[in-house]
Amino acid sequence: MRKLKGIIAPFTTPFAENGSLDLALVPAQVDWLIGNGVHGLAAGGSTGEGHVLNSEEHYDLIKKTIEAINDRVPLVAGIIANSTTEVAERGKAIKSLGVYALQITPPHYLFKPDDDAMVRHFKEIYAECNLPILIYNVVPWCYLSPDLLLRIMNEIPGVLGVKQSAGDMKLFADLVRRADPKNLIFSAVDAMLYSSYQLGAPGAIAAILTAAPGPSVRLWDAVIDQDWKTARDLHERLMPLWDAIGVDNMPSLCKYAQHLQGVEAGFPRRPTSPATDDQKERVKDALENLGLI
Repeated sequence: MRKLKGIIAPFTTPFAENGSLDLALVPAQVDWLIGNGVHGLAAGGSTGEGHVLNSEEHYDLIKKTIEAINDRVPLVAGIIANSTTEVAERGKAIKSLGVYALQITPPHYLFKPDDDAMVRHFKEIYAECNLPILIYNVVPWCYLSPDLLLRIMNEIPGVLGVKQSAGDMKLFADLVRRADPKNLIFSAVDAMLYSSYQLGAPGAIAAILTAAPGPSVRLWDAVIDQDWKTARDLHERLMPLWDAIGVDNMPSLCKYAQHLQGVEAGFPRRPTSPATDDQKERVKDALENLGLI
């Protein structure tokens, strides 16, 4: 198996205007992202509107994406569901397709499981699916502490690591510092990827990577090469793009950014709001500043 590292772009799910899946648009987006040098793809997460997919659509999306990738890069399959059973069923359904790992979001409804129940949640999913797991730590009212994440990774060998979201770099730094070297702590702190890499993150899985894959790959490469001048310049020019897309209808804005770069990613699925004219202008300005349009 390839090592999961570097720029893992979270694929946007293409929908037709009537809300149906438009899988015909998948191959072109896959080719564009890989052509820009990304080291892997993630499907069905937040940027991919995984929360609005039913189980059949989820399977169809992962299958089509795997076919389009054609073994060029690894695919992480996101699963967003509240039930342990539902997550496990979706994971088992796609296991034979050849996904590298499952990116699993903790329960996102109102009621937060206690720590023991959360450990059981991931333990049972891994026992059922027997696929590596990345915990997608993103839900504000079910945000897992570094202590709990470290416990889960220690008690469940199948938990490969964490995709650490939200903007608290202290929590991110604590997790990277305390985690076992074998655990992969990916950054989803879009505005601070430069700092995340310097702190030791093995890569990122973040929306901005899908909106601007080329500069995102170059930022990663610059940090690896310790070319701090280039890295700082890319960081400062990527931040306005995150300011433009990092809002409640982010999938719509990622798709618009892709559209401006010649990639048709379809429409958002309702109730996600479409991009407004003002939002589109901000995205356009940020992409021009990056030399992408």
